[in-house]
Amino acid sequence: MFDPFTIRPRNRKVFEGVASRREMYALFNRHSEAPFDNVRLSGRRHVGEWFEISQAEYDHMFNILPPLFIRGDMFAMGERLAESVTSIFLSLRIDDRLRWFHGHCDLADSGSPDRLRETIIERESRPVRALVRQEKLDHIWSTTGAGFRAYADDRFPAGLRGRPIVLVYTAAQARIWKLLDKLTDDEIAAKLPVQFRRPDETVTV
Repeated sequence: MFDPFTIRPRNRKVFEGVASRREMYALFNRHSEAPFDNVRLSGRRHVGEWFEISQAEYDHMFNILPPLFIRGDMFAMGERLAESVTSIFLSLRIDDRLRWFHGHCDLADSGSPDRLRETIIERESRPVRALVRQEKLDHIWSTTGAGFRAYADDRFPAGLRGRPIVLVYTAAQARIWKLLDKLTDDEIAAKLPVQFRRPDETVTV
C-alpha cells in the first residue's frame, strides 16, 4: 500500500498556520523517532514537506550559516540534512502579500526547488481551500507529542512496520495505537483544532 511518509511523489504542506521558532525546529525534527532505515538516512522522509514561517525565522535561518545558494526569492541551507537533501527557504509574494516558507528538497533533482515554489504559490493562492485529508494527517503528526506518536514495531504485521502510528481512544476509553493513515474522519476531527475542521465535521469519539 502507498505510504506517503516513505514515498514522496509530490510536495505537501505538513503544518497549518505560521510556525513559531519553537514549532519550526520541532517540524525540522518531525521524523526524529523514525527507524534508522535507508528512507531516514537518505533524508527521503523529509523530501517534499513544507510549511509557513515568519520573516523573523526566515532572517534567523539566513544568518546562521552561509547559504548553499541564493536564487531570486529562495536560498538553500549550506548544511544538508542528509546526502543531497537540504532546507530551502522562500520569500514569496502571494496575493500582494509577502510570506515566508520552508521546505525540504532533494538537490539531486535540479528542478525540485522551483517545483516547491510553484506548489506553495498554487496551494496558498486565493480562494483559500480547506485542508485535504493528507494535510490533516500531516498536521496531526506535526503537532502530536512524542509520547503519543511512534512508528509501527513488531506489534504490527511485518508489512506495516516503520509506518507512523498515533494513540487514539476507543469508545470504552481504552488507548490503542493506530496507523495514522487509517484514522477515521471522526478520529481526525477529534485531533484537529476546531478552526481547522469544516463546518460539517463533528466529533463523536
